[in-house]
Amino acid sequence: MLSPAKAAPEIFLYQHHPRSGLTAFLGRDIMPPYWAYCWAGGNVLARYILDHPENIEGRHVLDIGAGSGIVAIAAAKAGAASVTAIDIAIHAVAVTKLNAEANAVKIEVHHRDGLRGTIPNADLITMGDLFYNEALARRALSFAKTCHTAGIEVWIGDPGRRSLPAEQLRILAEVSVPDFGQSTPSSAAVYVLNVP
Repeated sequence: MLSPAKAAPEIFLYQHHPRSGLTAFLGRDIMPPYWAYCWAGGNVLARYILDHPENIEGRHVLDIGAGSGIVAIAAAKAGAASVTAIDIAIHAVAVTKLNAEANAVKIEVHHRDGLRGTIPNADLITMGDLFYNEALARRALSFAKTCHTAGIEVWIGDPGRRSLPAEQLRILAEVSVPDFGQSTPSSAAVYVLNVP
């Protein structure tokens, strides 16, 4: 069942809830995975993008770790010239495609590790909730720095998790948004690299 995203009610998503049928889709022994929920990093990026379409309009956006597709959908709604969403989980790719169709936006979706390979053809990269453990945080930061050096702007959405290298980032915007498992919104931020 489609429902509006709490942080961005302009966007409708297929999300996990007790009657969503997701357990039957995945199998009873599998807990609903990360892409079945809206996490704070994706929420803050989507909210910021929708509130500031002038920062997105006409740009080529790449969303790494797309999850449900909320950030990519927000970018498409805000007037991006093109939007590509990448996720390592095949089910996330499927749900991103469904959510894009439900929101009547065009998004190119790929199943692969977005932190590997050559520098992407984009002028803005978004990364929501990729700093939840040390190993992934190191990879994400290294890739962000490589892209930044190549002239690509990188936005990171995160609620300030322990693995976030905050000393190497600066806050672009701070917004109160819901996070998975919380009943009330809390602060999360959009970060950019703190390098010249």
